[in-house]
Amino acid sequence: MMTAPYKELKREAYEANVQLPRRGLINLTFGNASAIDRSRGVFAIKPSGVAYDDLRAEDMVVLDLEGKVVEGTLRPSSDMPTHRRLYLGYEVIGGIVHTHSSYATAFAQAGRAIPIFGTTHADYFSCDVPVTRLMTDQEIAGAYEWETGTVILERFAALKLDPLDCPGVLVNRHAPFTWGETVTKAVEVAVAMECVAHLAAVSLQLSPGLTPIEPGLLRKHFTRKHGAGAYYGQQSARK
Repeated sequence: MMTAPYKELKREAYEANVQLPRRGLINLTFGNASAIDRSRGVFAIKPSGVAYDDLRAEDMVVLDLEGKVVEGTLRPSSDMPTHRRLYLGYEVIGGIVHTHSSYATAFAQAGRAIPIFGTTHADYFSCDVPVTRLMTDQEIAGAYEWETGTVILERFAALKLDPLDCPGVLVNRHAPFTWGETVTKAVEVAVAMECVAHLAAVSLQLSPGLTPIEPGLLRKHFTRKHGAGAYYGQQSARK
């Protein structure tokens, strides 16, 4: 079912979800994407456990920011409370992606941030991709997915990170989440995160003592694409 108020939101969320296996970021049903309509206070997310080959736009589940289903007959992704927690925490984000892409997930499982070694990384992130602390037994046994969002917000607050300057995170022992001003941008960042995780892993094999990128070079590459002085690409395409 797709009623008029939510048709475009569901289509947007669907298109983002089906990009994940096409981009090599998803195996089986590990992952999901969501898009939010801030004006209506609702977001659309992939239904739980539905194979990507079987997924349809009308299958997307629309919920309000209290977690109540407002349209859809299927159960939403089990990660829905994490998405909801992040939407409530960061009003600037319009879409969220969660994957179990191989290299980024390997860093997450190791409890290790993705170090910022080069300009490819600096094109998307202003710093290392951070990793959260381990969750407590109480957090895991309780509202686990909601608390996953809470530890993400806690990590960003501790590091004083802007969520648009560092649009992603590794959840310790789990996997990455990325976000953006749109869900399309969140997918792009998920692709970039997997790329820089792969590059970092190989770089560490080649040079185990490799040091981070020089601050001036980091700033140059990040500000070419972000902020008021950005000049990379075409004016209408920067967002």
